[in-house]
Amino acid sequence: MGVSQGRTDDDELFATSIRTWLADNLTGEFAKLRGLGGPGREHEGYDERLAWDRHLAAAGWTCLGWPTEYGGRAATLEQQVIFHEEYARANAPARVSHIGEELLGPTLIAFGTEEQKQRFLPGIKNVTELWCQGYSEPGAGSDLASVSTAARLDGDRWSINGQKVWTSLAHVADWCFVVARTEPGSVRHKGLSYLLVPMKQPGIAVRPIIQLTGTSEFNEVFFDDAHTDADLVVGGIGEGWRIAMGTLTFERGVSTLGQQIGFARELDGIAELAERNGAAQNPLIRAKLTRAAMGLRVMRAHALRTMDSADSSGGAASVAKLFWANWHRGLGELAMEVLGAQSLVADGAVENGGLQELQRLYLFTRADTIYGGSNEIQRNIIAERVLGLPREARP
Repeated sequence: MGVSQGRTDDDELFATSIRTWLADNLTGEFAKLRGLGGPGREHEGYDERLAWDRHLAAAGWTCLGWPTEYGGRAATLEQQVIFHEEYARANAPARVSHIGEELLGPTLIAFGTEEQKQRFLPGIKNVTELWCQGYSEPGAGSDLASVSTAARLDGDRWSINGQKVWTSLAHVADWCFVVARTEPGSVRHKGLSYLLVPMKQPGIAVRPIIQLTGTSEFNEVFFDDAHTDADLVVGGIGEGWRIAMGTLTFERGVSTLGQQIGFARELDGIAELAERNGAAQNPLIRAKLTRAAMGLRVMRAHALRTMDSADSSGGAASVAKLFWANWHRGLGELAMEVLGAQSLVADGAVENGGLQELQRLYLFTRADTIYGGSNEIQRNIIAERVLGLPREARP
């Protein structure tokens, strides 16, 4: 089925209201935030972007798709797409609260108890509590079913021991949703639970991971007898795999349309540079720029076509992840070709911001095909769950 590509009069009014509000509010102290933040750049203007998120919340522009009883606007999919695209076109700053708003919030609405919703949804909507995602581990990157972080119920609370890695924004998060093994001796997707764990406690240590870009939005998180309340398990004990898969579905939702606006802006910048420095005279460069533009259109068409499909297999989401991750990595490589010899020189130390913007794009997009589910895992999902091919041999 998919999201309609034609707008109603109400949708046009909705788009106008967003566009007008952004034009009126991305001014003064917020004007300097345009274009800041996002993957590989989460360090940029963090405190100011947090203030901006709270300004959005006060004006009712957060959690648009949530039901009204939980503080949302019950916006249609079309309206949510419109918001994310208008937000991206305005070059508004990347949100610091996106993990809570786009991942955990919808998960709690779909699977949480009423008590959990009342406890956590207001803090997400008002941007007073920030979240991170405790999925990957050193021995279980994209293979979530192999996690070994363990949680044991001890009276009225869980005791958690183990390690998570590549945890985005853990150093600023107040809470973490953690997939942990709650049934001793269980294997693969059996015996997992989805716990809500406070980050500010003695049993949790967060260590930053320095990336190729010189920044460190990813972290290692160590749990050493960390605790959370017994009732802060989402969906029931042993239901962690099902809930985690639900969260991944929300992760690849309407915000990806806004992401594609950002991709288009990057592509336009590279094309303009190619015209200025003469790289566009090279027929191979011209062909690659053309293919990139075509790929972006295909990406959008796929997103619109599958946005509201009931895809329990994960096939459409996996195809989308494979498509944009490979496309974006290729864009980073194309940027280096267009820059030519200049791409080999950093203007100062990397950790002090010595990278050009296109160099940063190239380096960070090397991670696109790994985080959020690696290419290998996405292809296994498509092969085994969608096409019904035999499972890959596992020890």
